[in-house]
Amino acid sequence: MNEIAPFDTRIDPSVLAARLSDERAPDIVEALNEEAPEVAAAILLGLPHDRAIEVLDQPELDCAADIVEMLPRDRVTSFLSGMSADRVTDIFREIEEPGRSDLRARLDAETRGAVDRLSAYGEETVGSLMTTEFVAVPGNWTVAQTLDHVRHVEKTRETIYAIFVLDPRTRALTKAVPLRRLISGNPDDNVLSVAPGRRPLAVSPTASREEAARLISKYDLLALPVVDAVGHVIGIVTVDDMIDAMVEKQTQDVQRFGGMEALPEPYMDIGFFTMIRKRAGWLCALFLSEMLTASAMQGFEGELEKAIVLTLFIPLIMSSGGNSGSQATSLLIRALALHQVRLRDWWRVALREVPTGLLLGAILGVIGVVRIFIWQKTGLYDYGPHWPLVAATVGAALVGIVTFGSLAGSMLPFVLQRIGFDPATASAPFVATLVDVTGLVIYFSVALLILKGTLL
Repeated sequence: MNEIAPFDTRIDPSVLAARLSDERAPDIVEALNEEAPEVAAAILLGLPHDRAIEVLDQPELDCAADIVEMLPRDRVTSFLSGMSADRVTDIFREIEEPGRSDLRARLDAETRGAVDRLSAYGEETVGSLMTTEFVAVPGNWTVAQTLDHVRHVEKTRETIYAIFVLDPRTRALTKAVPLRRLISGNPDDNVLSVAPGRRPLAVSPTASREEAARLISKYDLLALPVVDAVGHVIGIVTVDDMIDAMVEKQTQDVQRFGGMEALPEPYMDIGFFTMIRKRAGWLCALFLSEMLTASAMQGFEGELEKAIVLTLFIPLIMSSGGNSGSQATSLLIRALALHQVRLRDWWRVALREVPTGLLLGAILGVIGVVRIFIWQKTGLYDYGPHWPLVAATVGAALVGIVTFGSLAGSMLPFVLQRIGFDPATASAPFVATLVDVTGLVIYFSVALLILKGTLL
């Protein structure tokens, strides 16, 4: 795909709009994202009406709310009425009052009602992601009637890959007919004759987005119906909207796991002080928690004075425990997100992580002992006459610390999910800090046992 050359901002926006009018919507979005909101708004006004609606409908358009607020009220109302209701709702969430109320009052009744319904759902629920533009027909229609209806409403629906068949009396969902089956059916047959025999999959509007993503992925769905308590279809979640939502969610999870608040905008669009605020809080919290490490070392000050050689291995000991804990946390956060494990499986995970930690710790312990042996025998460093005991201390401590790190790191996501927090907040730095403090206690406790009567 050919990339669009950067614009000269001195060129009239109408000229830029003419250059873009034949491009694909995602390419136009990329070009507009490089412009200031006022320039992007002027370019949109120069695009054909349908193309402008298509561009505004793209979730990848940055600063969409700012662009919308800069458009003339009559034009923006026309644009919003032609867009999908879920996208309009997303934009409205970013517009401040009184602009939001002013725009809402100008919408047509159908769009305004759809936006109000979608706005009532929590941001992380299926209801906030669904669109109310779908194709539904009563179960007493023929294939020909259904196809004729699809032709008439196709331009106003987000997807027509699935047609939902409703009970003629209760309007409850009974079947979901793929478009391929409908096209290949006998025109005079009832629409139910081409429907799959299985019960259609559906999800509640209050369900989590992760649950909808799991169903779409497991059953290779292009659209998933959203039904209310009595089985009425109130919307659908499409696979493209779900992909966009999951990419955004995973981006936030990765940022949280790195030890910071999630960024609400792309990195290059975040203001300097907003970036500081998002990162400083976690850094300060981690710094204060790391002070516990200093307190732990102060508690073993006497042992350190007697056996200075023990201080040489503190970085090695602390990093090994933190690394093993971060590994376990990463694995379990992802496993919980994919429903590979559930809260009730915590004890199974613990039974797996304990022997795993013991073996991993033993591997690292052997490497540590061999390293001390080689350095001592080759004269690279003299660990003193009791170097075999020092090596044994390091090896044994690594077994205990890596085991504890693996167990603690695997259990923390379960604890956080159980008390209602996002397991992704179990950031790698937080786990490392927790294991650092405990690791020092384990290290010096092992040293007291092995080196008592010699160095200590």
